[in-house]
Amino acid sequence: MDPSAVVGLLLAFGSVVAIVTLEGSNISALLLPPPMILVFGATLAVGLAGNTLKDTFQAFKAVPQAVVGKAPKPQESIDRIIGLAEKARTEGLLSLESEAGDAKDPFLARALQNVADGTDAEELRVMMEDEIGTKSRADHVNSKFFAALGGYAPTVGIIGTVVSLTHVLENLSDPGKLGPMIASAFVATLWGLLSANFIWLPLSSRIARLSELEIERMTLVMEGILAVQEGAQPMLLADRLRAMVPAHHFKGQGKADAKENVRSAA
Repeated sequence: MDPSAVVGLLLAFGSVVAIVTLEGSNISALLLPPPMILVFGATLAVGLAGNTLKDTFQAFKAVPQAVVGKAPKPQESIDRIIGLAEKARTEGLLSLESEAGDAKDPFLARALQNVADGTDAEELRVMMEDEIGTKSRADHVNSKFFAALGGYAPTVGIIGTVVSLTHVLENLSDPGKLGPMIASAFVATLWGLLSANFIWLPLSSRIARLSELEIERMTLVMEGILAVQEGAQPMLLADRLRAMVPAHHFKGQGKADAKENVRSAA
């Protein structure tokens, strides 16, 4: 699990609680059901109106993975591919069929099965690129949905404030209630801004970033498997795959250290 999402959100909301407390107010003054219902309910409603029902369900299905999902580790993929390259060179491509059954990654499993079945390299590349493209488009739709919510929420909050201020103007004859009523009116704007910048937009960015990392991993696997099919020499293949990955993705290792790990695994 990558804790950055949880830690970031806790720090963000904790900062709000801190400033409210330090200014001598009470956090309960912000937890008013009417403006919160309006902001969250109306934001989700207009988000649904701007997308299909399937898009909405799919976007929310992506939330758990976006929050608790971990970033792929390129070194693990490289080590796995190099091991496959060694096996293919010593036992032949048909030996990869057993590896397909053991692979936990469906993308890798399908690729290995196609290699073992003798699928043409060009056809295999097209199939894998199509799968990568489909994954990218689906993730983009999910990210775009929450980005849209982030755009709607502040405006919905302003609408809530205007509605509440209208109610305030109806009660000008009672000056003693004006202060609390005006303060309550602006809670809707606050929740619109908070939900947009603390929930919806970070969630959109998180989905997009994890998607980029997964697409990079799938591309790495695709190039590796196609090279294995061509009979690439394992150490040369390792160098090629490492060149596709930024150095900081090797979990604190320099590329030279990562290279030594690959040699050890091979």
